[in-house]
Amino acid sequence: MDGPCRRELAARVSRILFDADPIGIAVEPHVDEYDSEADEIIDRLPDAQDAADTRSLVHQVFVTWFDDQIAGPEDRYTSIADQIWALWHGGLDTSMAE
Repeated sequence: MDGPCRRELAARVSRILFDADPIGIAVEPHVDEYDSEADEIIDRLPDAQDAADTRSLVHQVFVTWFDDQIAGPEDRYTSIADQIWALWHGGLDTSMAE
């Protein structure tokens, strides 16, 4: 996926991350704090089979970008993963999830 669809998805995933702020770095007006993590999550979303897979991959992204201690436990990402999974499978044009 690339172009406008990917940019829209990246912006929406980044906003989900910003609103949840799982590691405490989101400060207005810097709403792009999670753009890099959102891009990596989007790259890996096609591998997710369900919201639990999505939670695991989101957590792995944060462990990779930061570390285990900063990322915290995987269950911290449940709500984030549920929102991203719903966006990926229900809130987007179906051609984007292919």
